[in-house]
Amino acid sequence: MAQPHPIDQISERVERLLLRHQELQRTNALLVGQVSNLQTERDALKSRLHAARARVEALLDRLPSPDSVEPADGVDHKDSEP
Repeated sequence: MAQPHPIDQISERVERLLLRHQELQRTNALLVGQVSNLQTERDALKSRLHAARARVEALLDRLPSPDSVEPADGVDHKDSEP
């Protein structure tokens, strides 16, 4: 059996490399799309987190301070001995 000509070997290898390059380009495009989607999702979650924090802060601001709250039994427990 005769050895393939070196030019034919090089040509075949170049064809395989071109196919591999196209495959990697498609994979890269898919990954770029995934990154974009994840960044969008991350930004939305950060926005929701910020809004939730603002709501919690607003609720905390509405709570009376511990000094202004009277005990339910009417007894001031701060001055009592343990």
